[in-house]
Amino acid sequence: MAMREIYISTGLISFLLMSSAALASDQSYLARGSTISTQDDTTTILVSPNGAFSCGFYKVATNAFTFSIWFSRSSGKTVAWTANRDAPVNGKGSKLTFRKDGNGSLALLDYDGTTVWSTNTTASRANRAMLLDTGDLVVMDPDGHHLWRSFDSPTDTLLPLQPMTRNTKLVSASAMGLLYSGSYTFYFNRAHVLSLIYNGPQVSSVYWPNTYDESWGGNMTTYNSSQYGILDQKGQFVASDNLHFEASDLDQEVMRRLTLDYDGNLRLYSLDATSGNWSVSWMAFSRLCQIHGVCGINSLCTYRPEPCSCLEGYEIVEPSDWSKGCRPNIKSTANQDFAFRKLPGPDLWGYDVDYAEQVPLWKCREMCLGNDNCHAFGYLNGSGQCHLKALLISGKNIRGPYIDIYLKIPTVVLTSQESPSRIKHACKVTEIEAPSPTTFKFGYFLSSALTLLVIEVTLILVGCWIVHKWERRPEITDEGYTIISSQFRRFSYKELQKATKCFQEELGSGGSGAVYKGVLDDERKVAVKKLKDVIQGEQEFRSELSVIGRIYHMNLVRIWGFCAEKAHRLVVSEFVENGSLDRVLFENQNLSPVLQWSQRYNIALGVAKGLAYLHHECLEWIVHCDIKPENILLDENFEPKIADFGLVKLLGRGAGAQMLSRVHGTRGYIAPEWALNLPITGKADVYSYGVVLLELVTGMRVSTQVVVGDGEVEMAVRCSAEILKEQMASKDRSWLLEFVDCRLGGDFDYSQAAMMVKIAVSCVEEERRRRPSMSHVVEALLSLVE
Repeated sequence: MAMREIYISTGLISFLLMSSAALASDQSYLARGSTISTQDDTTTILVSPNGAFSCGFYKVATNAFTFSIWFSRSSGKTVAWTANRDAPVNGKGSKLTFRKDGNGSLALLDYDGTTVWSTNTTASRANRAMLLDTGDLVVMDPDGHHLWRSFDSPTDTLLPLQPMTRNTKLVSASAMGLLYSGSYTFYFNRAHVLSLIYNGPQVSSVYWPNTYDESWGGNMTTYNSSQYGILDQKGQFVASDNLHFEASDLDQEVMRRLTLDYDGNLRLYSLDATSGNWSVSWMAFSRLCQIHGVCGINSLCTYRPEPCSCLEGYEIVEPSDWSKGCRPNIKSTANQDFAFRKLPGPDLWGYDVDYAEQVPLWKCREMCLGNDNCHAFGYLNGSGQCHLKALLISGKNIRGPYIDIYLKIPTVVLTSQESPSRIKHACKVTEIEAPSPTTFKFGYFLSSALTLLVIEVTLILVGCWIVHKWERRPEITDEGYTIISSQFRRFSYKELQKATKCFQEELGSGGSGAVYKGVLDDERKVAVKKLKDVIQGEQEFRSELSVIGRIYHMNLVRIWGFCAEKAHRLVVSEFVENGSLDRVLFENQNLSPVLQWSQRYNIALGVAKGLAYLHHECLEWIVHCDIKPENILLDENFEPKIADFGLVKLLGRGAGAQMLSRVHGTRGYIAPEWALNLPITGKADVYSYGVVLLELVTGMRVSTQVVVGDGEVEMAVRCSAEILKEQMASKDRSWLLEFVDCRLGGDFDYSQAAMMVKIAVSCVEEERRRRPSMSHVVEALLSLVE
């Protein structure tokens, strides 16, 4: 700390030797007595010495501004801190002033002179406000002592070297693109543990730490009361409660931020200096439904096809905002009759108005009917546990003991015809009427009397069925398969044998297995991937299916089902008509028709969009690890679809998970970091994409374009890139005519070809931080789309 104060004091001495006019032009600090209005020519007031951060008036509406700090080099002026996030000032006449008299505080005044925000510094010696290289806005005295700093009052973002303490907390934004305070908070709780809490309009609940999820925070402790956490510049976060996580691009020198996003997920971002775009390098929750309040009250978090759906008898309040939940279709009246509908499987977390154990189902129903505050009840078969629900919130599928939820619905809703809008958002339910207590008791005793008569016949039938099914029973060893099977169709091995005619027509093969063409009973054509390595194939199979339900993109192959039977592991996906890119691009070089230029450019753009989705947009950040023409399929319109997710690896949160277990990919397309034993990130796919881009332009394998004595394929890519750099340095584009596939006969767009070559060269840079992100590639290619 002493060295830091000496450094700051030295800096102030140099500032004092400069003229006032020079200081103002550099915008390096704000002197006491200065006043800047929102009507000035520029909204920027201060810039950090390294130029990484800017501070000033940030426009949030047509005539509304906040006083904020943002990243200067991000494409969208990403805000890191805001003084008045919930009280924007008027664009006409509002100002920021560094008061001369009194306590010398930095204050934000609205158009009518009302103080909206102030530093509340009490020391009269305050004379400077500076924006440091770390992004910290500080008010200092002439000796360099910090009288106030923005690091002590974060909004939704924590910057590297900014401490997380008992007095600080992160509060999410209310919605995407808005700065107003939202419903989620990240803070140290009373037990000295970093926690995430949902503060909704009806309830407040802590949704992390979760004792059932040991992937993040499983070893946290309550014994250290120092309550301190910090993110370093390399991408590592450590805290006094033993919380520890790391960025997937650990040790890289990039701008970072840890942000509690509007959806309640805590994410670590890395800035691409080339494009100005952010990519997620770590996040707390890979499953959206683990976060409370995502879907609001009276709804269920389902992941598919929409993340949320209203419970039966309810309709969505605001279609654009699921956090507001759902409301009853019909208002309840005083003498209204109710019945129940059953939702098998999902659970509605907490908020029990009453609880009982070892009660029969009819008794649990009766308890809910007799309680006006009960809107549903949960019943655990076997133990007789009865949970009466006063509030229906945080509904999701569970991994624990099987529990049934019974919704209490007015009988008029059950007898009315369902409208299309209700069908769209309704959960699939089983209707159960609510008979009178007398009927319940009679049925209970009647079933008891018939039990002895029926049980022997039942046991015989069940025994015969087990013997008949034993040989072809699926070997499911964990509940993950049960959850997955509710999302896709589950096929038996015999079904797929029949569909593929005993795996007769092979479409292709790779390191993890072969792919066969098949036709289902409903006449749909499918591609069936048969994993050949039992041990390794099963691991890849499980990895694939764990995320497949949350991957939807037009440039990714859709998965329709799976088979997990004994030693057999198969994936059933859509059949893509025109096969793989390598067959269309490389085979029959002297025959026509050839792939036209517009089709090639569209393929380059589509593959870039698919990879950008995998790297930045889907709930899990995914590295494909084997991008090549063989894994790019073309549909009937030559729209590309990325295939072979059997090799997909999810980037885990721990340090060990950053390094994949073995080298994946194909010679000629593998990034240099594989050989250097470096952590694998999305930049490995960027390298492979660059090679594919060169091949789209030339129509030939890159490895055949350069003659290399020792046969090293990687050297061919490197040589091609160096030659192209020299060619692009000149203004003459005539070389493109020789470089582009000669089968096109010169019929191509010169600007698009030059752009593809430029992107390809940047993608195959040996130093991966110099490669662009896939989102930047998409933007560049879109800029030349007619």
